[in-house]
Amino acid sequence: MDRRHFFGAASAATLAAAADRSPVRADVTKLLRVGLIGSGWYGRVNLRNLLIATKGNANVEIVALADPHKKHLDEVAGEVETVWKKTRPAVYQDFRDMLKPKNLDAVIVGSPDHWHALHAIAAMNAGADVYCEKPICHTIDEGKAMAETAMKLSRIVQIGTQRRSTPHVIRAKDFIKSGKLGRIGMVKTCCYYNMRSTENPPDSAPPADMNWDLWVGPAPMVKFNKLYHPRSWRAFEAYGNGIVGDMFVHMLDTARFILGFGFPKTVSSTGGIFVQKAAKADIPDTQSIQLHYDDLTVTWEHRTYGRPDDEKYPWAVFFYGEKGVVKLDVEKWEFIPHGGGKAFAEKADLMPELADKDQPAHIVPGGLGHMKNFLECVGTRKQAVANIDEGYISTAVSLLGNIAMKTGRTLQWNPVTQIVVGDDDANKFFRRDYRKPWIYPHA
Repeated sequence: MDRRHFFGAASAATLAAAADRSPVRADVTKLLRVGLIGSGWYGRVNLRNLLIATKGNANVEIVALADPHKKHLDEVAGEVETVWKKTRPAVYQDFRDMLKPKNLDAVIVGSPDHWHALHAIAAMNAGADVYCEKPICHTIDEGKAMAETAMKLSRIVQIGTQRRSTPHVIRAKDFIKSGKLGRIGMVKTCCYYNMRSTENPPDSAPPADMNWDLWVGPAPMVKFNKLYHPRSWRAFEAYGNGIVGDMFVHMLDTARFILGFGFPKTVSSTGGIFVQKAAKADIPDTQSIQLHYDDLTVTWEHRTYGRPDDEKYPWAVFFYGEKGVVKLDVEKWEFIPHGGGKAFAEKADLMPELADKDQPAHIVPGGLGHMKNFLECVGTRKQAVANIDEGYISTAVSLLGNIAMKTGRTLQWNPVTQIVVGDDDANKFFRRDYRKPWIYPHA
């Protein structure tokens, strides 16, 4: 293996060695043939979590990888073979070629948001269960088609909202559900990371070993820019859903997991590009969202500049109850009582021996637990903890926030018809035209 072209070789080797001691193990008793679509950042992380959770299990085969960028394919195929000591997977730049043999039992979808629906539905139609990154889709009607396909074909689908499998989040849930916070009337979520690209580099030629047309896929064709690939594509509405689709969906899903609420009655939002105007990015640098339920208000706020409101909780969810407040993020949680009671705080579980630069020690337990849950559900055929229906609600509500900002109106949601009441302009955002030859998905 050429280490110059092997991403994180030393780190991967360390992970593989430590995997023998991992406390999180998935019991896979039947042959499981796995494919990966999108072998960049989180597709790779999720595949590593699968390999850690099944280390030494001969029933698990990594059969094939698909990615428009050959460099990513070669890196991951090399890692599977050389580090994890498995048969080198076949590699394809076109996911359709990978799925054509219909020889996969499970497919990990780690591609950009604008590809999630087409990749996941194609994998389900090819006979595979699916682990798909969040948000589940780029437009709401894509998500409906994904959910309907999973139901029609009886597929197991796990969405990558791994807070549902994170130990300290589960303990916080148990605390709140025990009634120690009392009646809860407000939930606030936020993200103040300076994560929106502020660059504006010129367009350039794509890498020689990359199929740029296939990466763009159903989105409008544009010239290659280093901000589109790798990783920074979330800063552009053609490929992602902004900070809301990246970060709000996580914290909203966490709040929904703990409290059990679904779709709101109304959604409103304000925001725009107010500060970072010189950047090439076209997603809002400032946005607030308000979700209104019968007895609960849920809010979101992000700024990609300045300092957090609470320095200890730059990306978090806060539960406000009559007996105090619970503050929760990916690293810790605490209870601050009101009118008596005992304060409490604890940090997230850590697995530093299984961490790397792409998955820090406090994220590992949730990532591994989430993959274990998926693999076990593939075997038992029980619904995954972050199944497609839960993923659809969290994604659709997040996207409704973006639509409310674009229309400048409060949206009234009909949970039965799954449309905005009396607002054709808002409902037009539920889908978009695909670039030929790609066809918008239907179940």
